[in-house]
Amino acid sequence: MSNCASKKRILVIDDSEAIHTDFRRILCPETRKSRDDLDMLEEALFGSNSAQETHSGDSEFEMDSAFQGQEGVSKVNESLITGRPYSLIFLDYRMPPGWNGAETLRRLRLVSPSLRVVLCSAYSDYSWGELVREFGRSQLLTELRKPFNGQQVRQLALSLIEPK
Repeated sequence: MSNCASKKRILVIDDSEAIHTDFRRILCPETRKSRDDLDMLEEALFGSNSAQETHSGDSEFEMDSAFQGQEGVSKVNESLITGRPYSLIFLDYRMPPGWNGAETLRRLRLVSPSLRVVLCSAYSDYSWGELVREFGRSQLLTELRKPFNGQQVRQLALSLIEPK
């Protein structure tokens, strides 16, 4: 469980610990000091405005992590049982040795058909057309290509999570 307090719960399902760290820095900046350090790094890498745009305002998200599809589905089940469902899932396509993103998405849809999912990967084993054929065209499924930038992730999260 994350240290950031919020009503909008996000689950990141990815086998890379570094990806979880990136999402946490983008969505749940813990303290002003850590944000200042990150802002300086982002400014050096991306220019003077990107850090301010990425981290404007306090965190609105609470983020949890799962490192395999099976763990992610289990966390979604638990969130529903406890009455604290996730608003959004960021799901990696490839997570060896376990379920891939498509299999994980199939199982997530059985547990929570209305859950919003962003499929993330630098590589796709399935074309967008194949995913649409299997899961249907809807506002519940979006794709995000790696490498992504912080502003893009934050904008997706804010736009996909309906205000409660």
